[in-house]
Amino acid sequence: MISDDDLYTLALFLGSIAVVLIVVYHFFEINSVEDEAPITEKGAKSLSVSK
Repeated sequence: MISDDDLYTLALFLGSIAVVLIVVYHFFEINSVEDEAPITEKGAKSLSVSK
């Protein structure tokens, strides 16, 4: 059986790892480059609604 001290240590360790992973994820998400192609004149005409 797992003791209270072992459970406490495990919870602190896993919680700390979770917080570090969340911070690392947000760091990479904020600094990522988005791959959006700019809309050209031809592309803008094809997207316009015809009347």
